[in-house]
Amino acid sequence: MAHFTQAVALGLLIGGVYALMASGLTLIFGVMRIINVAQGAFLVLVAMVTWWLWNRTGIDPIVASVVTTPMMFGFGWLAYRLLVSRIRGASPSMSVLLTFGLALVIEGVLNLTAGNKFKSAAPSYFEESFMAGSISLPKAQVFGFLAAVAVLAVLYVVLNRTWTGRAIRAATQNPSGAALVGVGAAGTAALAFAIGSATAGVGGSILSVLYPFFPASHYEWISRLLGIVVLGGLGSLPGAVVGAIVLGLAETLTATYGSLGWSTLVFYLVIMAVLLVRPQGLFGARLREDAA
Repeated sequence: MAHFTQAVALGLLIGGVYALMASGLTLIFGVMRIINVAQGAFLVLVAMVTWWLWNRTGIDPIVASVVTTPMMFGFGWLAYRLLVSRIRGASPSMSVLLTFGLALVIEGVLNLTAGNKFKSAAPSYFEESFMAGSISLPKAQVFGFLAAVAVLAVLYVVLNRTWTGRAIRAATQNPSGAALVGVGAAGTAALAFAIGSATAGVGGSILSVLYPFFPASHYEWISRLLGIVVLGGLGSLPGAVVGAIVLGLAETLTATYGSLGWSTLVFYLVIMAVLLVRPQGLFGARLREDAA
């Protein structure tokens, strides 16, 4: 029982971090119907910048997100204005090709500037843990989880309690109606893409502590994020949270009672089982074929 409780606790901590990482991807799809496969590269880019700041200045990697988050907001806004806006309204395959090309550019730049070697930030508390009875909670996972929850809470408030958030949700649910009441589609889309990219500012900083990474790690991360948002339902933030928790639990429970190498397979088996029953995902809305 103790092993089960320990695995569940760690799974929830990891799931919270995954939820933050997937939130930007699902937000961008929800507003623009664009699958940003460069989101994994954004995470690795931020992880590399965080590692560099930690290595050169000693700044705590998670605290470094106060620098990387506005950096990624600006990067996302520019990426939308210069690149993504040009294929808005085109077929979804165009957005996949464009953002995949952007991911390859980021990977190439990181290979040239940082080298093709694994890196990981290791702050002073990296090997320390909090004890809750017999449960050991690694401090790095706890701090990463708390940062992820804080950002997700801010994202929830922005989307549900501010005019900007209402404009984004209106553009998601009824673009034509939103335009009639003065919500500019282009400006809203640029803002949504920037916010979605900014979530990688915190997610990538947390990644730099919890996982070794190198420039090509983005392939692994985008596959995880896509799995999360497909399971939860494309465009659904609550679905992304649930999908992330499922992935976190799949990893820790499989590692506890089997082998960590099987954890990803178990997660995708869960996705297959869910999609056989609900093709739109857990929280996704079913679309009429004539409206797709």
